[in-house]
Amino acid sequence: MSLTEAHVRYPVYDLRQARKAAARGAAAQPQVLTPIVPTHSVAGRALLGVIAIMSFLASLTLGAVVLVRTSAGDWQSQVSREVTIQVRPVDGRDIETEVNRAALIARASHGIAQVKPYTKEESLRLLEPWLGSGLAVDELPVPRLIVVTIGPGARPHLEELRKALSEQVAGASLDDHRGWVERMRAMTRTAVAVGFAVLGLVLFATVLLIAFATRGAVATNRGIVEVLHFVGAKNRFIAGQFQRHFLELGLKGAVLGGGAAIAVFLLADFAAGPPADTAGAQEMAALFGGLMLPPEGYAGIVGVIVLIAAVTALASRWTVHRTLDSLD
Repeated sequence: MSLTEAHVRYPVYDLRQARKAAARGAAAQPQVLTPIVPTHSVAGRALLGVIAIMSFLASLTLGAVVLVRTSAGDWQSQVSREVTIQVRPVDGRDIETEVNRAALIARASHGIAQVKPYTKEESLRLLEPWLGSGLAVDELPVPRLIVVTIGPGARPHLEELRKALSEQVAGASLDDHRGWVERMRAMTRTAVAVGFAVLGLVLFATVLLIAFATRGAVATNRGIVEVLHFVGAKNRFIAGQFQRHFLELGLKGAVLGGGAAIAVFLLADFAAGPPADTAGAQEMAALFGGLMLPPEGYAGIVGVIVLIAAVTALASRWTVHRTLDSLD
């Protein structure tokens, strides 16, 4: 067989022509850069939902803590500026005279800004939330109350006032509410501690969740990670890819959960009307202040969103580094 026949039966392609043809084909096809971790997967959507739920619970917890702390602080400040004089009916004494004498003694005391004696009708009206209206309570020995307001920054001599009342007014007693204030402070501290403990548990659960999800993502893409290791990719580059993916995922979930919590507080503030005329409703309104979250509460929820996104990114990076170190 001649050389010409060999060229006809077995054509010899020029390497330069083949490279040019490959370059033309590569230029004709659009180049799509795919991330190491798939962005739209069933596991990713499930993780997004779980992070959103965790963020919602954490934001609700923080908002409740801020509500309790702010309302309790306002209540304590108001109660600590007031003392109450109670005048009980005594046989052989005119209660109206005793009430007026107690009011005069209180007005003459140091540091007192205002003295308001309650009439008989006002005192009976205070009992209506517990006893109901329309009851014949005229024969009951209902005590009369005098609300004494302490001046701003003043330090009244309450012991001297208590002694003067006991000596000069029959059936009079002074209550400075210190016991109630201390119990309210203890309850507030307990509620705040429980709230922050729940918030810490939610963040810890989020870290564990991201760690397991990151290990699963690394295991799923183990072949790609090993190829990148083989071609010389640094651990920092590979960890950065996973961190970017989970940071975006955590930020989306945190925004969804935190936004839902903000919507809940706004809706509760909008839907909360005037408190019902019951003792329980009035106490709840006094404790929580009508469920109106102050601005620092909304700022705290934004901080929770940023914190969960940062925790998600850092937890994924730490997990990837530990996993890659085991491959070396």
